[in-house]
Amino acid sequence: MIVQNTVPDRSMDALSTEELDWDALYADLAPRVFNYFRYRLGRESDVEDLTARTFEKAWRARANYRRDLAGFSTWLFKIAQNVGNDYVNTWHNHLPLDAATEVAIDDTPALHAERRSDLARLAALTATLPARERELIALKYGASLNNRLIAELTGLSESNVGTLLHRLVKTLRAQWYGPDVSVCDE
Repeated sequence: MIVQNTVPDRSMDALSTEELDWDALYADLAPRVFNYFRYRLGRESDVEDLTARTFEKAWRARANYRRDLAGFSTWLFKIAQNVGNDYVNTWHNHLPLDAATEVAIDDTPALHAERRSDLARLAALTATLPARERELIALKYGASLNNRLIAELTGLSESNVGTLLHRLVKTLRAQWYGPDVSVCDE
């Protein structure tokens, strides 16, 4: 399962547990949860397992969901954060057997190698960041969450989230391109 560009559908946030359409929720949120874990962890087989575990936990705890406390996607991403934290706390550094079978499907070997190289370089750069900053990057760019939702999940203010992300991106760009190269800010 490779998911890259997803557009969030916030229409599910206002529903109660009795009205939830789990098929639609899964179709809307699974790619975002998958990308969140991919940004946070990077290993495809682990990412798929953690995405499935997140939805399994949400399904089992569906009676505990209270829409008066948070939107459904906020609740689900809090579960995803907890699943990710549990995984990281028990993770052992080894490669899964299926890592050897990952191959490029729709691109040339050169493009695939370049993308893998860029992803490895980005992973190395983000690995040096503190855990809070890595979490912000994963939520923003992996899960495609907005700053308000990230603020709810992390306990930071919305403006603090925006400021931290801006500084993080600026720092990562400087590390990527070097301090002498001028890169336009967005």
